Amino acid sequence: MPDYPVSIKGVVVRSGRVLLLHNERGEWELPGGRVELGETPERCVAREIYEETRISVDVVEILDSWMYDITVAKKNVFIVTYGCRATTDAAPVLSHEHKRVGEFTADEVPDLVMPDGYKRSIAAWFTRLGADSAVG
Repeated sequence: MPDYPVSIKGVVVRSGRVLLLHNERGEWELPGGRVELGETPERCVAREIYEETRISVDVVEILDSWMYDITVAKKNVFIVTYGCRATTDAAPVLSHEHKRVGEFTADEVPDLVMPDGYKRSIAAWFTRLGADSAVG
């Protein structure tokens, strides 16, 4: 039976920019991580985003799920992404887990080195947020 980790990631857009972290593989990624025993996926992603960036969020809705084949690491990770709303305007703080933190516009994301699944989730959340602001 295949064994692979599950990683819960959050798409956080603030002032028209998505919050991303640069990892040791030279890729941009969404903040997030593994679910702890007894923890819901929603609680996990809120905790992980805070631990990695010091940004507090409300988790709104699930966006996507997909299997990520990390060729360099020779492993697969099941990714689940959630759309999140930041509850603070504070600047993100870089944790020891990543090399850099960045915030990018929807137009900048397609040119970034990152898995296509993350790009899909980011585009979906930008679309949803645009629809929300059109209604409001």
